[in-house]
Amino acid sequence: MLGNSNCTIFHTSAWAKVLNEAYGYEPIYFSLIENGKLSALIPVMEVRSILTGRRGVSLPFSDYSDPILALGMQLKDAMSMVHLCGKQRGWKFFELRDANDLYSDIEPSCCFYGHIVHLEPDEKRLFSSLRISTRRNVRKAMQEDVKTEISQSLKAVQEYYRLHCMTRKWHGLPPQPFYFFKKIHEHIISREMGFVILASHQGKNIAGAVYVHFGAAALYKYGASDRTYQHLRANNLVMWEAIKWYAQNSFKSLCLGRTEMNNPGLLQYKSGWGTREYIIKYYRYDLQKEFFVRQTTVKTHGSINKALKKLPISCLALIGALSYRHVG
Repeated sequence: MLGNSNCTIFHTSAWAKVLNEAYGYEPIYFSLIENGKLSALIPVMEVRSILTGRRGVSLPFSDYSDPILALGMQLKDAMSMVHLCGKQRGWKFFELRDANDLYSDIEPSCCFYGHIVHLEPDEKRLFSSLRISTRRNVRKAMQEDVKTEISQSLKAVQEYYRLHCMTRKWHGLPPQPFYFFKKIHEHIISREMGFVILASHQGKNIAGAVYVHFGAAALYKYGASDRTYQHLRANNLVMWEAIKWYAQNSFKSLCLGRTEMNNPGLLQYKSGWGTREYIIKYYRYDLQKEFFVRQTTVKTHGSINKALKKLPISCLALIGALSYRHVG
């Protein structure tokens, strides 16, 4: 690797194995070697679908995946490799997910908010940086005797997935297939690059989250809960325990992932952790028409959600298993 601070879990071979084995995407990683040294790396997965066509994505189901460039290397020079390959392989388009404003002079296809918690070992200072309401929610969970456990076991992943399915049903969305999470456990969590935190109350797991990390950077990837116990604020305690663990173990930052700009509830929740907010830009280049295009946002609200909410979790899980590989 280039020794670049922008390297994340999404640039690793472990994440490539997750995407390849869970969804069958073909990894095509572009590298440029100059004078015997790696000067550019662009991770790409080729998505082939009878429903959505063939395309290159950097990377599917990844909040962001910036090209890694050596000092002085220009993105346009590195992207010429991708353009040529995409034309040869018949891609409809290429999508780049950029958190560092590499294409500052081009209008993005769509945008998301990102949030970063800058970590420090002083727990009191870290806690005081949280919004007052966030601190109150963490204390509420503690007062209600909510317990947390950090685990790297497959059983913990399975228990998180149960909560994940409940949360997706509440939102009227199908869950990702379990084998995706099983691959995350196999290639990432079991290899000391992540963990699950579960929160329980009176012996029952009521909230959980999946965290992954690489180098000095950590990422909150997935979170879920049983809404029956929402008043206990278990999700807040889960996040606080993750922040404490990463701070105590010399990590420098915790990213809370991407958030849709029209999701004020989630934006408010994430901003309460003393985060720095920034913009994540997705760029979609049409290889047939030779220009960057705006991406049509698919609304997941309204009648479709209401209909999906009525389905049992088993049916939603089947829909997820059949559909997710096509939308990466």
